[in-house]
Amino acid sequence: MSVLDLPGLRPSTDRVRETLFNWLGQDLTGLNCLDLFAGTGALGFEAASRHAHAVVLLEKDKKAHANLLANFALLQSSPAPGVVQILHKDSLEFLKQQADDSSNLIFIDPPFQEEGLLDRALIEAARICDDSAGGGIYVEFPASRSREQIEALVPNWHCGKYLEAGQVKACLFRSRRD
Repeated sequence: MSVLDLPGLRPSTDRVRETLFNWLGQDLTGLNCLDLFAGTGALGFEAASRHAHAVVLLEKDKKAHANLLANFALLQSSPAPGVVQILHKDSLEFLKQQADDSSNLIFIDPPFQEEGLLDRALIEAARICDDSAGGGIYVEFPASRSREQIEALVPNWHCGKYLEAGQVKACLFRSRRD
């Protein structure tokens, strides 16, 4: 898989990605997934390879989107069983158009230098995510922010899994269902 050198593009490290998918498990059958700010598509493609029902990868940067399409074409030698869509769209605009409870697993790994992008994406993701069949909301954020700051954005969710790796922190949020 090729990775472009673009401002803000910061692919999830192998260690972080391995930890995330250990948390989620090997089988994502039936889940509808969104990979916001997809970048290289590593998270979305991994979800597709684990039998997610549908995976939508969103990338607004034109070059990164073209690279996603090229990477996906390379992966088609061993196609995933679910539907994979790669959209050249703004993730926040896309989220605002989605119905409540329409996704099961959402990856949020935005460019860290765009202040407020993560906050707005997480709040919208909490509205559209139904993790009752598994999944949740996965968020990567800069080490300069505290876990508590991120958790405060979505009071009906809790950070069930957490890691710190270098300059990145990550949470896998699960809903607080009664």
